[in-house]
Amino acid sequence: MPERQHVDQARAGLHVGLAMHSVLPRGGVIHTLELATALAQQGVAVTVFAPVEPGQILFRPLPDGLALRLQALPMPRPNGTLLADQVGERIAALRAALPAAAARAGVDVLHVQDSLNGAALAQRPPAMPWLRTVHHLDDFTDARLDAWQAMAWQRARAVCCVSDTWFDQLRARPEAPPVHRVFNGVDLQRFRPRPVAEDAAALSALTAAGLDDAPMLLALGGVEARKNSARLLRAFARLRREVPQAARARLLVAGGASLLQHGAEQQRWQAALADCGLDEGAGRPVWRTGPLPDAAIAALMRRARLLAMPSLYEGFGLVALEALACGTPVLVSRRAPFTEHLTGSPGVSWCEPEDEASVALGLARAWTQPRLPQPPAVCHTHSWARSARAHLQVYRQCLASTLSSLASQDPAPCLP
Repeated sequence: MPERQHVDQARAGLHVGLAMHSVLPRGGVIHTLELATALAQQGVAVTVFAPVEPGQILFRPLPDGLALRLQALPMPRPNGTLLADQVGERIAALRAALPAAAARAGVDVLHVQDSLNGAALAQRPPAMPWLRTVHHLDDFTDARLDAWQAMAWQRARAVCCVSDTWFDQLRARPEAPPVHRVFNGVDLQRFRPRPVAEDAAALSALTAAGLDDAPMLLALGGVEARKNSARLLRAFARLRREVPQAARARLLVAGGASLLQHGAEQQRWQAALADCGLDEGAGRPVWRTGPLPDAAIAALMRRARLLAMPSLYEGFGLVALEALACGTPVLVSRRAPFTEHLTGSPGVSWCEPEDEASVALGLARAWTQPRLPQPPAVCHTHSWARSARAHLQVYRQCLASTLSSLASQDPAPCLP
């Protein structure tokens, strides 16, 4: 049986496969790369699998000197015009590529971070046990998207969650496989309060395009409904009107590389711009930069007056911890998962995310907060080393469960 071979190999030296849905700077991709690095630093061999479209490269090079490598899965660009058609094309391509690539690499356990890879493995199970991290689940109106999302975690041998909220929600579902609580982490070498010499170079392209010394509110992830983007924009306009010291403030929205379509929120965003009389573009009061080089994100966090994250829901909200590690005050929603780990932390202001006035008041409060001289305790508690140890425990349990399951299927030995 193929799974027994991988379990036996894992006893000598674990080889973990981590699969992510892109090579672009999205939260799940960053989580995968940070986890992969932390596992490799603890002596685990790691192969990262990622779909790569023509012309794409991994946004961040992997560190040298570790048993860590990237296995690119060449992918055509989706041709469909509807989101579900594009997702279906990508799942089909991953179904053809990922199980075979994992088998060739000889990984002992395969851990996927997203619904695309999860749905591919649900339809074509690999030779080794596989598990899934669920950062959060979306509400889809398209039945195909909903079905793919469901099978992408329900058919895994085990599921990991990075927050108590989603751990409790999934564990309560009768169709759930074993659910484990793991952790996110903060890279305190990359995210630290004092500016570093490389910051000016990292921001040089933005500076040439119009980034100046005007006070800046930073939001990451692009314009999406779950990010509460349009309501944040309206609250920002109120901040500029009602707080004299913020009259010159600029809202910079970085990131936004996503396969999902966010047309409805984009329309709400445009309506808010018109209603509030705000200009958008490089050097204007509102600036959407799109995806940025990795080094620019930490530099922007150190440069920003505050980071705004009044999300309607998140898997964890790691960006808020990274901003705090840079000494930057943050505004977050007074709801889980933020309340799980940020309650009582210095530098944190709160809002009711569906109340525009509350978001505006939260921005004003965060605006008055001093910068933190050092990362708060919550950033030290959430380390990637701790995350790697938690994941290793899950992998070992998953492999032991697989071995036990295979042993129970073996026929009784024949007696002479």
